[in-house]
Amino acid sequence: MTMNNQNQTNAPLGFLAGGAMLAPMAGVTDMAFRVLCHEMGCPMAVSEMLSAKGYTISGRKNRAAAELLAVDPTEKGAVALQLFGHEPDIMAQAAEELTRDGSYALLDINMGCPVPKIVGNGEGSALMRTPELAADIVREVVAASHVPVTVKMRLGFEPGSEAYLTLGPMVEKSGAAMITLHARTRSQFYEGHADWDAIRRLRERVSIPVVGNGDIASAQDALRMLEETGCAGVAVGRAAQGNPWIFAQIRDAFAGRPMREIPAEEKLAVVMRHARMLAALKGETIAVKEMRRHVVCYVRGMRDAVRLRARVNTIMTIDELEREMTAFMLGGA
Repeated sequence: MTMNNQNQTNAPLGFLAGGAMLAPMAGVTDMAFRVLCHEMGCPMAVSEMLSAKGYTISGRKNRAAAELLAVDPTEKGAVALQLFGHEPDIMAQAAEELTRDGSYALLDINMGCPVPKIVGNGEGSALMRTPELAADIVREVVAASHVPVTVKMRLGFEPGSEAYLTLGPMVEKSGAAMITLHARTRSQFYEGHADWDAIRRLRERVSIPVVGNGDIASAQDALRMLEETGCAGVAVGRAAQGNPWIFAQIRDAFAGRPMREIPAEEKLAVVMRHARMLAALKGETIAVKEMRRHVVCYVRGMRDAVRLRARVNTIMTIDELEREMTAFMLGGA
């Protein structure tokens, strides 16, 4: 396959100095949530992962794929598409087609998903067990893509694995412009502690930028990761659920500014904007169902959150959601 005109290794990765990236999360980092995070100061957000094989079979005609691929005009240039698969030629075909229209700033290859269904197909974090295949995938995708190609990986598959130290240089040699390292093994899933020292070791092993991911729950954590690992940037995942303000807090921390308190009125406005954007994207019925899990995150740690969760699980419309959230967050309406 012929290399596209853009040189992937000369990727414009200046966004790394502008704040924390939004890490990809299935069922979370859709267009609606990404827009909120961008508005809070997130300079680059990664989409939910898309199956390369599924896309080559059904394309954008599949409603679920169309929703996943949706990009708001305000976020163009600040969103990366994450692709998963295990067949180099199919990954390359999907990459070429999906990056052709310029909707995405980057194409990210998933080598970190721990879900059994994905791993069972030899995809996601299973690729860390087959480094030669993983490198071939990167090489073919880089040759096909119209945008820079990045890789998201874990430490390895089994407990104690250091496969990342082998695979990191291999994907760099294959043309990857950046590596995001979730500093856990596949066997950990999302449990235990992330090994931040591994981020430092990978940074010392490769010359392309390394982004650290794992256990960043606050702006202070982001600063500490940068200081302890020397990584080029940080990526926030689960801590952003229900708290898109974390990106503003990290941006302010990077600039040495104090962190501001978020008033209840602003939190309510963001929750409802999230719900309405979801409804515009997926329809009201699906949006209300999906907002149930988002609401749990938005009210985490607040008094009577368990009671609210039970009530929200019974609502069917955006108007009902607004009434419940207003009463809960503002003390009645």
